[in-house]
Amino acid sequence: MRSVDFATYLISASILWEKVEKRDQYPFALPAISHISEIKFHPKVTYIVGENGSGKSTLVEALAIAWGFNAEGGSKNFNFKTHHAHSNLHDFLRLVKSPRRARDGFFLRAESYFNVETTIENLDAEPGFGPPIIDSYGGKSLHKQSHGESFFALLENRFGGHGLYILDEPEAALSPSRQLSMLSRMHELIAQKSQFIIATHSPILMSYPDAWIYQVSKRGLDRVEYQDTEHYQVTRDFLNRPEVMLDILLDRQSD
Repeated sequence: MRSVDFATYLISASILWEKVEKRDQYPFALPAISHISEIKFHPKVTYIVGENGSGKSTLVEALAIAWGFNAEGGSKNFNFKTHHAHSNLHDFLRLVKSPRRARDGFFLRAESYFNVETTIENLDAEPGFGPPIIDSYGGKSLHKQSHGESFFALLENRFGGHGLYILDEPEAALSPSRQLSMLSRMHELIAQKSQFIIATHSPILMSYPDAWIYQVSKRGLDRVEYQDTEHYQVTRDFLNRPEVMLDILLDRQSD
């Protein structure tokens, strides 16, 4: 098999703790952030996983903003704002970038992707000399597709390779079979010198081989193997023994 020259665009990130005045307040007190000195990124895929409220989405959001993406999602060319809900963590991040320049990039956050779709329609409704923006997303209105279909239109049409893609819980839009398809598409893009940073709960998505997985714990971010993630273990245990697990969860066992 021909070797691929994998790309690294974002090498690492660190927090400028000397500039932080109140480490015991949000967002610096979040488990995913409070113990960070430096986080290094894999040239192909880096996953950040953890419980709700652990700070993983806050971290990837700050990485995206520090890179130059819009806080609510999109590319560097998007600058819309529907509400101000992001933290100021990006102001305290130092990014180490490689000399290789990314030609493409996108920040996807599941909770505000609807706003990205609306912005595209609004921009295309304005007079202009260039082709419609929606052409880069497959040519069909994203609002007239299901959430999963519109996300896959983004993945297949808008993501062009040679880029940095930061994704926050992309599985929210995808069925299990579509998550498998996403892995295949990611592999194609990685072969085209792309780098991914993904916050996820999905044991399917985090299975990409030779990736780095950071799991949030009380100690901060721990590098773990796929099989050692709580997501994999809980899913495996349930699928291997669903009746036993349901008996425990629903208290159906007889005395």
